[in-house]
Amino acid sequence: MAAAPRVQPDAFFTPEEWSALTQRSAWRGLWSVAHCWAVIGAAMVVGSLWPVAIPLAVVVIGTRQLGLFVLMHDAAHAGLHRNRKINDWVAHWLCTPTLRAYRPYHLQHHRYVQQTEDPDLVLSAPFPIKRSSLARKVWRDLSGQTFYKQRFAHTVQRIRARTEGESAWRLLGQEVAKDRRFLVGNAIGFALFSAAGFWWVWLLMWLLPMMTWLPLVSRIRNIAEHALVAQNEPDPLRQARTTHASWLARAVIAPYWVNYHAEHHMFTNIPCWNLPRAHRILKRDGVTSLMEMESGYVALLARAAPAA
Repeated sequence: MAAAPRVQPDAFFTPEEWSALTQRSAWRGLWSVAHCWAVIGAAMVVGSLWPVAIPLAVVVIGTRQLGLFVLMHDAAHAGLHRNRKINDWVAHWLCTPTLRAYRPYHLQHHRYVQQTEDPDLVLSAPFPIKRSSLARKVWRDLSGQTFYKQRFAHTVQRIRARTEGESAWRLLGQEVAKDRRFLVGNAIGFALFSAAGFWWVWLLMWLLPMMTWLPLVSRIRNIAEHALVAQNEPDPLRQARTTHASWLARAVIAPYWVNYHAEHHMFTNIPCWNLPRAHRILKRDGVTSLMEMESGYVALLARAAPAA
């Protein structure tokens, strides 16, 4: 298997610039995680005080749930904290517990990005698609069907496909054990909110965003990062895409600099909060004109699913 072509940092940055860009921080990652949870908490408070704001809270919270995944992704590259043990602990306990399984999978994606061996190639290969197909995918996301498929469908299928004599209850127990962190965490959250008299807040402003907006923005993120990028692309400046994100897009689609995906693939040692700085340096030197870039998410989706 041939790894995807790579760039050399010294072709784009001075030693001083590269040292500053790749410097790990003892506080920026922790601040980002705290900020993410603070935004979630603030949105819940606003929705609790003014129920008319609940739809907006669903969007904001769903985006920050993606933000927790984005920060875990940074931890997979050891970028969340300068201490590796703290880096992994924060990602596992305060972001998402999938870090250990995600890291080897994701590093394979980087090694073979857009190559045949890329495990994420299946996400980008189908594009462009018909607009009607995209509309159906969006509906599945917003209606909770994608959430069900990703979270529970495999359990139902496993039980239905059991062999003669296999206990359905035993299989269910095994599947529940695999997902115990999610189930126990949500049970505790619901119990605590119920004890405070706000059981509906947990349902409407934690689970509902997770079931609806999170699948949608995760899909948009996947499309933006690699859709319409050629398979076996030899140019490392064009193996991933950076999408311009306004303040509104950063608030409801692309948290924590996730839109700078071309820079991330070119230079995986740069923590997420330094990606905008790297982008500015590359733009200063005229490099961004050679990179895979898009003006915004609406324009990107229009290309990914063109009108008939």
